[in-house]
Amino acid sequence: MVLHSGKLTKNLVRTLGSGRHGDGNGRYLVLDPSDARRWIVRVTVKRQRNREGKPLRTDFGLGGADIVTLNQARDRALEYRRMAKQGLNPRYNVRQEVPCFEEIAQQVHIERLPTWKNPKHGQQWINTLAEYAFPKIGRLPVSEVGQPEVLQVLLPIWTEKHETAKRVAQRIKAVLDVAKSKGFYTGENPVSTIRDAKVLPRVKQKVQHHKAMRWQDVPAFYADLATRDATAAKALMFTCLITLEEARAAGFLR
Repeated sequence: MVLHSGKLTKNLVRTLGSGRHGDGNGRYLVLDPSDARRWIVRVTVKRQRNREGKPLRTDFGLGGADIVTLNQARDRALEYRRMAKQGLNPRYNVRQEVPCFEEIAQQVHIERLPTWKNPKHGQQWINTLAEYAFPKIGRLPVSEVGQPEVLQVLLPIWTEKHETAKRVAQRIKAVLDVAKSKGFYTGENPVSTIRDAKVLPRVKQKVQHHKAMRWQDVPAFYADLATRDATAAKALMFTCLITLEEARAAGFLR
């Protein structure tokens, strides 16, 4: 990595407010009102002209500031400027480094942790992706995750573990939405396309009944509840009384 100097520091990158903040040599940190942070570089491509006949001067994205560090942004900007000085348009000559699906998912998880009131839910969010999605699409560049890849994850569990599969689909969609906002993904979210096209088989929800208590055991159960101070125990006692009244009204009890 080449050593660079500039106006910005790591602390400023974390604390600056909305706007376009220059780092020198055409490098900028752009902070949107939504708090999204991204790097850009402005270059003038040698011997190339725009539609007005003026030197071709344009901006190129260097990646999101939550993924690309200050020094990495400076390295990429230097590469772009060298190309431009040689008359090469970076838009067609640079190979953009696209993070893999798992890297974006881990970043989304970290960003959303403060928004979850229940830490257990936050852990479940990433665990479901780690179990079902990462083994199949985790190492793929996020830009290459399309409908076939999403179906590869969902189809094996869609009918057998339907509720889990729906959660996995929602979380894949969230990861790809974030990737798109950072410039790593283009086009419609494949999860939305699959849902709208009704590609996945329709699943009928199975009603699961709880095993009933034998009526002969109810008195002892009620007596045991009466010895407990917990609110849940009192609620169960109330439920028992309501059930008895309904049974009497239906003619099952005298």
